[in-house]
Order: sequence, then structure tokens, then C-alpha cells
Amino acid sequence: MRWWPVFLRNMLVWRKLAIPSLVGNIAEPLMWLIAFGYGIGSLVGQVEVLGQQVPYLLFLASGSICMSAMNAASFEALYSAYSRMSVQKTWDGILNAPVGLADILLAEMLWAAFKSIFSVTAILGVMVFLGILHSPKIWLAWPILLLVGVTFSSIALIFNALAKGYDFFTYYFTLFLTPMTFLSGVFFPREQLPEWLQKGAAFLPLSQAVDLIRPLFLDRWPEHVIEHLLFLFLIACVAYLSALHLTKIRFQKA
Repeated sequence: MRWWPVFLRNMLVWRKLAIPSLVGNIAEPLMWLIAFGYGIGSLVGQVEVLGQQVPYLLFLASGSICMSAMNAASFEALYSAYSRMSVQKTWDGILNAPVGLADILLAEMLWAAFKSIFSVTAILGVMVFLGILHSPKIWLAWPILLLVGVTFSSIALIFNALAKGYDFFTYYFTLFLTPMTFLSGVFFPREQLPEWLQKGAAFLPLSQAVDLIRPLFLDRWPEHVIEHLLFLFLIACVAYLSALHLTKIRFQKA
């Protein structure tokens, strides 16, 4: 539990800027939801999902909540973690205590995932207020979205270990997160893609998250739950261990 004081330290600092942070994290996904959901949704109308016709707004909402968890966790594990590691030298100060680098990295990963839950909770609250959500199964989305946050924060920490500056993160967002967003069925069904691209996109972590969350929005149970959860968990474990290895190498060279 040596990671807990580091986690708590991040939370205490975040409390000072909690409101601006939440507003920043939920503003963009809500704009996507309103602009595309109501704008394009009025043109598209219904979308066929899992053998049933659903409003495009509901289809988009189920995908955008996964995208929000991904972006919030990634942003925290990149920009904020890099600031604490390289700019503010907070990690160096913490290492003077009986806390190891593995404890710090675990705390950063869990904090980024936990912070993403604040964002998605606020967005889900707005969706309920707008009358988009009606299924009681949506409550089961929280633990799944937490795992999504853990997965993407672990992946982001790999890039954090490799970064030489903030500009490096542009590659991560532009070449990894953005293409994955469009290929994972957030804005349109993956069935619209060429068959060869569908098969590849199905193995993306965001696709796994969407396949778990979208049926809950439609008041249905997702299929192959264990497989999807194990896939996300495996990616999170491999990414975290890789990030820890690369971070140790970075600190050894410093």
C-alpha cells in the first residue's frame, strides 16, 4: 500500500482545481454528443445495432462515454504525470521517502483511471438530465469504465516514459487515439468498414470497451463479457509492466 500516499497526494492537489478540471474534461465530449447526436442524428435517424433500430443519439452516447474515459485517463497519465515526473520533479522528491518507482507508477495509473471516472460520471449525469439514458443496466458501466481507464492510463504511461517533452504526446493522440476512435464504432457501426479492417479494429481496446458498454445503454446484456474483460485486463497488465520497465530505464539514465 505504499502507492496510497502518492495517490492521496495527487487527489489533494487536484481538489484545488477540481471544478476547472471537470469542466475541461466534460466540455469536449458533451459538444461532440450535442453536435453529432442532435445535428447528424436528425439526418441519420435510426441506426441498426445488435439487430434492433436505435436512435443515433443513443448510439453515439454509448460510444462517446468510452471515448471520454479513454481521453481523460490518457490526458492525466501523459501531461499531468509528465509534469510531476520531469518538470516539477515531484517524483524525485517522493523517491527520498521509503517509496519505490513501482509504487509511484502504480499510483499514477490508478489515479488517472480514478479521475476518468469523475469525468464519465458527470457526463452520464448530463445524459440522464437530457433524457438519453433509461436503462437501469447503466449502473454496471462504472466498473467497466474504470477498467477502461486503467487500460488507457497504463498505455499512456509508456509514452510518458519515452517523452522528451510535451510535444511528443501529439504523436500518441494523432497517430494512436484518433484513428482508434474512428475505427472502434464510436461514431458509426464497425460493420460499415471493409471486412479486413473490421477484423483488425475488433482487437482495439476501445472496440472492446464499446462492445461492453453499448448493450448496457440499449438495456441488453453484452456478449462475450469474460473475453472482453480479460482482453482489457491483459492489455493493462502488459502496458503497465512495459511502462514500469521503460520508466526505470529513464531514471537510471538521469
